Amino acid sequence: MGNTSALHPAASRQHCRVCYTGSLNPTNCIPRLRVCAVSYLNTVPLVWGMRHGEQQGLFDLLFRVPAECADMVASGAADIGIVPSFELIGRDYGIVPRVGIACRGAVRSILLVSRRPANQIRTLAADASSRTSVALARIILARRYGVEPAVVTRPPDLPSMLGEADSALIIGDPALHIDPDATPFHVYDLGWEWTEMTGLPMVFAVWAGPREIVTPQVSAAFQDSCAFGLRSLERIVAAEAPARGFTTDLVRRYLRSHIVFELGAPERQGMELFLRYARKLERLDRPQAGLTPASAL
Repeated sequence: MGNTSALHPAASRQHCRVCYTGSLNPTNCIPRLRVCAVSYLNTVPLVWGMRHGEQQGLFDLLFRVPAECADMVASGAADIGIVPSFELIGRDYGIVPRVGIACRGAVRSILLVSRRPANQIRTLAADASSRTSVALARIILARRYGVEPAVVTRPPDLPSMLGEADSALIIGDPALHIDPDATPFHVYDLGWEWTEMTGLPMVFAVWAGPREIVTPQVSAAFQDSCAFGLRSLERIVAAEAPARGFTTDLVRRYLRSHIVFELGAPERQGMELFLRYARKLERLDRPQAGLTPASAL
């Protein structure tokens, strides 16, 4: 894509610099960047160090839903953000390696709720907060169940969504407020569906931004923030459960058993496959030079 800094306002903006001595040489300083994080529970461990640990004060944090995070990075309103995997198509981003949001089975927070069995779905009301989740639902319905429903975008309100469509896609914290065992509808956990279909993990989002901004020094601060969060899970459970209206047991199980924050080779393979399917789904086949490779993880 050429010189990204010439095209990306954030890349050319002058940043004040701050020094971080965690896993870096103390003489190395990094720019004070604008970081857009997702407002859902699944992002809290990633930014816990930025809010409460040694990385506090390094970055200017703001919180949005996933699609808005992606748009802010793309427009230059944020320097680095949690970017849903689907948004990597056609963008030459740098990726913070080894950390992100993924699952290796049921994810619990991306639910397809339907009045009909999956192979009979004709219409889907989708919460468009994450375009990755919408693409994932369409891929699974097409490849696993042989249906291609018409998709309409609606706010994440299950009764109203099912009032006008066969099925509803609910993601993030709103999905965690749904008890799959208590609903009278068919409930499909799309993390579980993906791993059953492919045998691979599903990577939902990564930290990404212009390549010249995502330096090894900056990446180390993001990785250290996540490591601090993973060491502080019980503190996170105690703080976030009452703040978000969840039980401590739900938050603990979700962060310990459903979400994967440390990414390795299986996650790279899963992400590569998802991007391949997504490009075919959207007819967005592009030269590899314009696509951030999953090997960057």
